Amino acid sequence: MVSEWKRLNIELPGWVEESRKQASQGKVASYIPELANAPWDALGITIMDGASGIVNAGNHELPFTLQSISKVFTLLLALMDKGENGVFAKVGMEPTGDNFNSMLKLELVDPGIPFNPLINAGAITVSSLIDGDTPGQKTERILSFFRELTGDSSITYNDAVFRSETATAHRNRSLAYFLKANGVLDADVEEVLEVYFKHCSIEVNCLHLARMALVLAHDGTDPQTGRQLIPRRYVQIAKSFMLTCGMYNESGAFAIRVGLPAKSGVSGGVLALVPGRYGIGVVGPSLNVKGNSTAGVHLLETLSASFDWSIF
Repeated sequence: MVSEWKRLNIELPGWVEESRKQASQGKVASYIPELANAPWDALGITIMDGASGIVNAGNHELPFTLQSISKVFTLLLALMDKGENGVFAKVGMEPTGDNFNSMLKLELVDPGIPFNPLINAGAITVSSLIDGDTPGQKTERILSFFRELTGDSSITYNDAVFRSETATAHRNRSLAYFLKANGVLDADVEEVLEVYFKHCSIEVNCLHLARMALVLAHDGTDPQTGRQLIPRRYVQIAKSFMLTCGMYNESGAFAIRVGLPAKSGVSGGVLALVPGRYGIGVVGPSLNVKGNSTAGVHLLETLSASFDWSIF
């Protein structure tokens, strides 16, 4: 019988090419102008196991920005800085069913805090909770965290994407000022947004995503070094949010069809994990109407069905 890992090495390239066809069903994000430059038909994947095994296929070396995937890790950093009580006094724990950039429930539902840390309003709030006296200090702490998780000291943010986001982020600015008016944000709005836009603009590839996902798959321990990088309890919290809120308001469908904790971003990245086993990084810039990679989600569905990876 062919082992799962050997089968992955053999069959993954073919599955990538089959899923790549789904890219024509979506569109590259353009509301952040710099993201519109991404190749619409790209699709790449890296899968890592705890024994340093790596399998790649497709355009896995393509650089892209984390966008909303970064929200999982800024949440973890905020939890490490402020604890559960400090974070969840400012953000809730529930899915919204609304678009990721909606402000509807901030006004309609008391106490006016964001429903969860993975929607934009929640992630902006979380950015304000990270330790540091200035936006520069907060950003440096975030970058250091990503460098530690990926083992790559060269990771930084893409300045062109950061400037593009800053110049066009009218809705996020509106969300932030609404949060300030509600007393959710204590800090200066523009300083909080600088931190938020910079961590969304951190540039990675599929290997970086898979490496970060592998740490989450092993409950915060880096299996390649044996070091506990994140407290297990906080990883439990993050994975719960990934499962219920990680794929925007398509998270329920993704849980049924794939059944893995995951987080997507509008650059086309998807971070996913098979608990205790694999970290997975995917990029496919063509998005569906929900903001998720059309080809990337199709590929993850194929893998989960082929190997019975669903946690349910």
